[in-house]
Amino acid sequence: MIEGDFNSRTLVNMNIALERVCRNTPLGEQHDVRKRVAQGILQCARSGKTTLGALAEAGVRALARIPERTSKSA
Repeated sequence: MIEGDFNSRTLVNMNIALERVCRNTPLGEQHDVRKRVAQGILQCARSGKTTLGALAEAGVRALARIPERTSKSA
C-alpha cells in the first residue's frame, strides 16, 4: 500500500490526476490502462513532484506510452 508513503494531500492529488487522465480517454476504464497511468503518477510522486498538475502530466505521458496493441485488446 502507498498510503504510508505520502501525505493525505498528495494521495488526493494522485487520485484526482488518475481520474482526470482516465476519463479523457475512451480506454480509461480498462484495468491495464488505469494501472499504467497510475504507475506513471506514482513514479512522479516518488520523485517529489506532488502538485496536481505535475501528477496529471505524468499520467498523460504514461498514457501516451501505452502500446497500441493494449488499447485494441478491449
